[in-house]
Amino acid sequence: MGEAALAGEHAVKPLVSASSAEGILTLTMANPPANALSIAMMEALKGALERARDDAGVRVIVLRSGEKLFSAGHDLKELTAHRKDTDRGRAFFEKTMELCAGLMQTIVRHPKPVIAEVDGVATAAGCQLVASCDLAVASDVSRFATPGVNIGLFCSTPMVALSRNVSRKHAMEMLLTGEMMDAETARSFGLLNRVVARDALGETVKGMAKLVASKSSLTVKIGKEAFYHQAEMNLSEAYDYTVRVMVENMLARDAEEGIGAFIEKRAPEWQDK
Repeated sequence: MGEAALAGEHAVKPLVSASSAEGILTLTMANPPANALSIAMMEALKGALERARDDAGVRVIVLRSGEKLFSAGHDLKELTAHRKDTDRGRAFFEKTMELCAGLMQTIVRHPKPVIAEVDGVATAAGCQLVASCDLAVASDVSRFATPGVNIGLFCSTPMVALSRNVSRKHAMEMLLTGEMMDAETARSFGLLNRVVARDALGETVKGMAKLVASKSSLTVKIGKEAFYHQAEMNLSEAYDYTVRVMVENMLARDAEEGIGAFIEKRAPEWQDK
């Protein structure tokens, strides 16, 4: 894909830049000062992710920020401006929340793994963005919160992603107190995979992305889809479903190659089919 600028329809300047190397697509958000998830920013992110869906050259996606904050969530000034509308902003609020929900589901349902590289603050819908990614690595100076309760707006949509990644008690603690937490606490809650020194963040994420990119993309796609699908089922339904998934996966050429390579003690040659 090379270097490219990806922007929302109404953006004056690029809000998301993309670079690709070694099968890793890096999407960098740039909406200073808070990397707010405005309509334009969410459209830019969603568009970039959708374009990567069928790009055979993309095996893993890294989502990061070019600002001091990862993302402070929705653009409250943009939302507040529409209170002057005849419907007091209802239509615009619905558009914003529905677009945000669509963006988060695009990440979860994307056939390529998405890794959040967090260096700075991630709050409200910004924290939701981190929780929606398949993997998340943060610098040790990063902080996280769902502080909507502090301003009279409970973080109900961020709650969906949060409650599917951390325990109920931890999710409710974040949602009810609105307090900022450090990266190590966020990791202990289950929001993050790893916390590393700031100067090691980029290389850590790159190493993780390269490791995932080295796998069969077909196998990863099958596994990611099955992971989220079975998580919504009861135990017997989940086993019935994953038995079918495993059988179909076993019939794939890459499974035949991978098992054969393991038995023969050689490196597999993936065909992604």
